[in-house]
Amino acid sequence: MAISADHAVLLPIYILVGVGSFLPLLGAFRWRGGVLATLSALAIVAAMVLTLGMVWEIPGLGFLPDVEPGNAPVISFALLEMTPFVALFDLVFLSVALVVVLGSPRYIGRHQGEYYSLVLLATIGMMVVAASRDLITLFIGIELSSLCTFALAGYFKNRVDSSEAAMKYFLIGSISAALALFGISLVYGLTGGTSFEHLAGVWDDPLRDASGATTTIGDQLLAGRFTIGVFIWGLLLAGFGYKVAFVPFHNYAADVYEGAPSTVSGFLAAGSKQMGFAALFKVFFLGLFAVKANWDIMVGVLAIITMIVGNVVALQQTNIKRMLAYSSIAQAGYILLALAVGTEYALAGGLFHIVTYSFMQVGAFIALAAAATWGIGDEMADWKGAAKRAPFLAFAMAVFMLSFAGIPPLAGFASKFVLFSSAILAATDASAVYATLYYALALVGIATSAISLVYYWRLIRVMYVEEGEGRRIVVTSAAGIAVAISLVATIVIGILPSFVLGLSLDAAQHLFAGLATVGP
Repeated sequence: MAISADHAVLLPIYILVGVGSFLPLLGAFRWRGGVLATLSALAIVAAMVLTLGMVWEIPGLGFLPDVEPGNAPVISFALLEMTPFVALFDLVFLSVALVVVLGSPRYIGRHQGEYYSLVLLATIGMMVVAASRDLITLFIGIELSSLCTFALAGYFKNRVDSSEAAMKYFLIGSISAALALFGISLVYGLTGGTSFEHLAGVWDDPLRDASGATTTIGDQLLAGRFTIGVFIWGLLLAGFGYKVAFVPFHNYAADVYEGAPSTVSGFLAAGSKQMGFAALFKVFFLGLFAVKANWDIMVGVLAIITMIVGNVVALQQTNIKRMLAYSSIAQAGYILLALAVGTEYALAGGLFHIVTYSFMQVGAFIALAAAATWGIGDEMADWKGAAKRAPFLAFAMAVFMLSFAGIPPLAGFASKFVLFSSAILAATDASAVYATLYYALALVGIATSAISLVYYWRLIRVMYVEEGEGRRIVVTSAAGIAVAISLVATIVIGILPSFVLGLSLDAAQHLFAGLATVGP
């Protein structure tokens, strides 16, 4: 017996809503944090199984609709959809949430019912963004996730830096929401609709210019006669850019990541940031790809600046969380390359890097949280001699740092290779202007990756070369499993990248299947 498509897409969300709603109540009855974390983890795993059941044939899940690259999307109530693109992002969000939940019980302490509820609700918002078929639904998903992460960033209420992080994140998030909503309103005013299906086809609608000749909205925009177009693209980039934290919308990231609990910082860097990319990809590929010539060079320049600024500023950091924050800004520049190049292979490379980067980033922050429960701080000096005191955490951090830098055979190398090669391949068939941009994107990406090895290696040297004092650390089983999940994923994806790359190619193929093009 098959379940209706309307509810099939929502089944993972139903589970997270149900469990997340009861967790604060269970916490009020003083259920132990480990039990609450277990319930949250089971809900996340169940949501992952249901999502996988729509992508692959799994025994016992035959009641779910099939989601395949060549088929039409499974649509729920005309607002949400399930496609290979959506499934890939959902699995990323759920995997990050699972690692965060497993790494939190010993670290968070009090009010764990509310904490896990906020994590699950924020994950729901991320999944809504990925599945959205309309700009309004997408905006609602972003705000649901944002409101939860605002509270999570200030979860350590007795710490000034945590409260400061929450306030900065709230103010910046409010401004970005206003900019995004203003941009959406202008899109509606220009096109008369907000659904991606409507936007993909509206650019061919007939329009009379000042001379009386018949043209289209898309041709007018490509000719530069609607100057409001550039303004709209700028608003949308700014509104979603704060979530992604690319330059010049990045200044808050280091302060927020440093002040927020380490588990929350990992959730923001590996979950909330990827939600921003899901929004960017859906808006600019599905809705605005027909007028790509209006915004692709702007995005390419922002990507180059972001790669440079993120890596150069990271060189100056002595705090590990701030270093990871600027590293995440640089990673945002790498992924923006996919949006600027705009080919199917480039999008696959961007999605591939999103998967690998998510595991590396959340794993690094969970390792920091595990060490913090034993009094090890976030400064690099605090990790002196960590290889002897905490050999597992030191090894995991070393692997994550090398993967960030793109050292083979780790996952970061595989995804960066696909991403940078997509720009070089696109340059071979592009005009002189675009070929120059694409080569510049690839060269800057490779050069800044080499630069990044300096600050990543600095942490490895501190852990393995310098001597430190302190007692030996015993990582709790839950935190150890959380770090191990990220560690294994980083190593296995690097050695056997074909599986995740295949998923990324399927997702990109499905997204590009519905694109419309306008003009020359």
